[in-house]
Amino acid sequence: MRVLFIGDLFGRPGRELARRAIPALRRRHAIDLVVANVENAAGGFGVTRDIAETLLDDGIDVMTTGNHVWDRKEVLDYIGLEPRLLRPANLPAGAPGRGRYVARPATGEPVAVINIMGRVFMAPNDDPFAVVLREIEAVRTEARVILVDMHAEATSEKVAMGWHLDGRVTAVIGTHTHVQTADERVLPGGTAYITDVGMTGPHDSVIGIETSAALGRFISGMPGKFEAATGNARMQAVLVTADPVTGRATAIERLNLAARDIEALVAAPASVAT
Repeated sequence: MRVLFIGDLFGRPGRELARRAIPALRRRHAIDLVVANVENAAGGFGVTRDIAETLLDDGIDVMTTGNHVWDRKEVLDYIGLEPRLLRPANLPAGAPGRGRYVARPATGEPVAVINIMGRVFMAPNDDPFAVVLREIEAVRTEARVILVDMHAEATSEKVAMGWHLDGRVTAVIGTHTHVQTADERVLPGGTAYITDVGMTGPHDSVIGIETSAALGRFISGMPGKFEAATGNARMQAVLVTADPVTGRATAIERLNLAARDIEALVAAPASVAT
């Protein structure tokens, strides 16, 4: 079984790149399920109903989020209606929506996706290390393949979560910092891990924001309006291969694709699929 996890979709450039890439990547790698973090999909801040439904139509099967999930207030009503749009499971009680979803792809076994958020340098939410274990137990009877989106700022907290869940889940995939790390590996217990999958969107930017606006805040210390950048769109993702019987990961491959790479995949004949 193969699952594609797409790093944080940022604005229109990220959405458009994903739309072009997903069918070609599905064909090229025989992908069973596509997951993407979408908390920056609406101009870099949050996600709307229209955008979420378009992303589902474009081939994303499960959408995760993080600390920007409530940036667009209209999502408050929608997230309770759409189970494929997740919010971190360890938000305080009473938050709308849910933090887990069991997908049933037509081409493979069920896959559970759990969304969790760290607390270091972030809001003081419920303990992610305890909550994630409860979420795993809740899906264990339905799915052997389990992916966890660990949305966190501190690399140490993400690494700790990887070891905490080694042998318990198929993959722990870090999101939030928008900078892809080069530490992908399968841990001894069979859990695929990467500290941060990266960003799908404009890379001539400061983690997606127009460079001049971000620089201005750093240099002057004064507030300023942030706008999503548009240049040099890239897709960053990981491809996780798992044994559907045991739920153990057998491989994790890091992807970092420029627009020209995706166009080459789109143009490639179907016979190149592996």
